[in-house]
Amino acid sequence: MSQLPTSTQYDWRTWFTFLVPSLIGVFLFMTPVSTGEVMTIPIAMMAKAMQVFFADSAQAIITLIICATGLLSFVVSVFKPQVICKIPLLNHLFNVSWIWLVTRLFGTVFVLMTHLKVGPHAVISENTGALVLNDLLPVLFSVFILAGLLLPLLLNFGLLELVGTLLTKVMRPLFGVPGRSAVNCVASWLGDGSVGILMTARQYEDKHYTQREAAIIGTTFSAVSITFCLVVIGQVKLEYLFAPFYLTVCLAGVVAAIIVPRLPPLRFKKDVLIDGSKPDANAELVPTGKTLFGHSLDVALAKADKAPGFVGTVKEGVHNALDMVFAVLPVVMAVGTFALIIAEYTPIFQYLGMPFIPFLELLQVPEAEAAAQTIMVGFADMFIPSILAAGTIESDVTRFIIAAMSVTQLIYMSEVGALLLGSKIPVNIFELFVIFILRTLITLPIIAFMAHWLVG
Repeated sequence: MSQLPTSTQYDWRTWFTFLVPSLIGVFLFMTPVSTGEVMTIPIAMMAKAMQVFFADSAQAIITLIICATGLLSFVVSVFKPQVICKIPLLNHLFNVSWIWLVTRLFGTVFVLMTHLKVGPHAVISENTGALVLNDLLPVLFSVFILAGLLLPLLLNFGLLELVGTLLTKVMRPLFGVPGRSAVNCVASWLGDGSVGILMTARQYEDKHYTQREAAIIGTTFSAVSITFCLVVIGQVKLEYLFAPFYLTVCLAGVVAAIIVPRLPPLRFKKDVLIDGSKPDANAELVPTGKTLFGHSLDVALAKADKAPGFVGTVKEGVHNALDMVFAVLPVVMAVGTFALIIAEYTPIFQYLGMPFIPFLELLQVPEAEAAAQTIMVGFADMFIPSILAAGTIESDVTRFIIAAMSVTQLIYMSEVGALLLGSKIPVNIFELFVIFILRTLITLPIIAFMAHWLVG
């Protein structure tokens, strides 16, 4: 491993480049602030303000973006016009494989039908296409724009290198991932899971994570935010139990994060970078004669010393935002709508939940049959189990279990699943379903035990 300059060898400009953007990034993405009723982070507040500003036009803008993406993807992927293909950014955005082309075209059809309110009710109803277009996509749109533009503050100036090197001895043995993934987790935990996935995808493309690490982090550490946990526990009318509820979610989530990466399919992911090359085996070693903190600071300053200037940072932020908006919004519209149609108009998730009835009875969960119907529907959307529980289940213990389980299952196709599929993180829909089942089986006994202890 090549010897890095020590922190004393860098001038004040490098220290300034390291400290100022990193501290701004920490403030925006990782600093809890109170809005009166709930705790959130500044980037989430900015996103909410942006949603309010675009409230009247968001649906039309998103519809236009998805339709333009579908049309341009069809033209570029089928006809390969050189005038577009020669421009790297446009070629990257619209020259896609056939499976992504089909997905984007489905997204285009669904968004047009929903926006114009024409077509089958199953597609455009308030519980399917309209839910995705009106409730979910405006949130993602604002998060993608702001997070895409501002993520370089966290990624490019040494913060991840500092935290990652310091936490390697914790994250690597426990979860099998680099220490820098702790920043992804905190950003998701305090802000939004989509921010964590955006960070993971960008770092995977920049060759900071291997295929296995990116898949683990994307499916394990893109946790649901504290704010949304408040929404979920409020939906089942158990707000007064938020503290034990969140304790239960954290405990079950940590146990799942330790166990699931050691099982297929994550266990069999390759330890190679996005281009197939091997990562540096010595990248996380502390050189002889250096302390862990001293080496962490040296690595961070070396990153800051090579950081792009203001123009380069802005260009990267714009590229991030465009990449997420054009690549992911159509996928979320297509996959999210399709998953909600299945949940709303077919008994598939109800049948899939039937094998869980004996498991729930073994765990002494009241109203086990009604609870089983909510377990698998969480794969379509995280919020649906709590909606069903609030309307059909009387037991506080069971509603507590369903709310906590819907959060710890983590993989739901109306957002997280669609975001993962829309990114370059190497997971497919079958693997996501298997991970969803594993997380359910692992977290459910823990949640049931905590519910009986804390609520029952």
